[in-house]
Amino acid sequence: MVNPVHHSSTDAILPSLPLAAWQDTYETLHMWTQIVGKIRLVLSPRLNHWWQSTLYVTPRGLTTATIPYESCNFQISFDFLDHQLRIETSDGTSKLIALAPRSVADFYHAVMDTLREMNINVRIWTMPQEVSEPIPFDQDYKHATYDPEYVQRFWRILVQVDRVMTQFRSRFIGKSSPVHFFWGSFDLAVTRFSGRRAPEHPGGIPNMADWVTREAYSHEVSSCGFWLGGGSVVEPIFYAYAYPAPEGFQDYPVQPREAFYSSEMQEFILPYEAVRQANDPEAALLAFFQSTYEAAANLGQWERAELERTLVPS
Repeated sequence: MVNPVHHSSTDAILPSLPLAAWQDTYETLHMWTQIVGKIRLVLSPRLNHWWQSTLYVTPRGLTTATIPYESCNFQISFDFLDHQLRIETSDGTSKLIALAPRSVADFYHAVMDTLREMNINVRIWTMPQEVSEPIPFDQDYKHATYDPEYVQRFWRILVQVDRVMTQFRSRFIGKSSPVHFFWGSFDLAVTRFSGRRAPEHPGGIPNMADWVTREAYSHEVSSCGFWLGGGSVVEPIFYAYAYPAPEGFQDYPVQPREAFYSSEMQEFILPYEAVRQANDPEAALLAFFQSTYEAAANLGQWERAELERTLVPS
């Protein structure tokens, strides 16, 4: 997120992405990423907090990274420049599936058939996660929209946010997650840990099993991310939260001035448009990540001197 000189530069680096303009494509792409993500989840060794299930931002789209299978490895990648799904194996085999308007059911069958052709046999649970009114992938003919322009806008934003989150992550030497894309909630996130166990999460997150939530929040966290929106949230947002939230968390002064605490969502919110229109978008976003982390770390009495590369004054 370089400081743009002209408004057109802002549009190129951080394009506008109102939910209404691409909702049908969003919903279709969400299901496609769930199919690919579930393949990684089924075949990869289990990691703490479900980190073996996520996707990662690449210079061309999103990828599973390496997935082990029997005596070889393979990788599935979304290429949002050439609009192809690429499946590659360690024995040199490569297959392409076009990313174009097609139903979720058609995409599901194309991916599974292609994997079988490559001698990769995998079964996934076909019920989508973390969505209202889920339709099994192999029966979903409702979602079939793919607008390449808006997919590229989505991906270009992820490239910039991933870069800034990676910079933010580098300041922390304690336990931290990768910067990764969760296909369930369809958001990019990075999480810091205090090193202490958390009280058992009460669960109750819509469309998510309580035992899944409890594994995700087994230890104290300060997390920040970027979400495309949904429901009553009609624009992309940056968010930050702590679990457990220490006393006074919601009243802690955070930056930049456009940031606020949402009682409904129980987290700090910074509208994407506020970052997009800022004189220095990168500085605004880093200020949000840092100040919301300090809200969790200072009020939660984290051992900051032991966890941070350079202690940043509060």
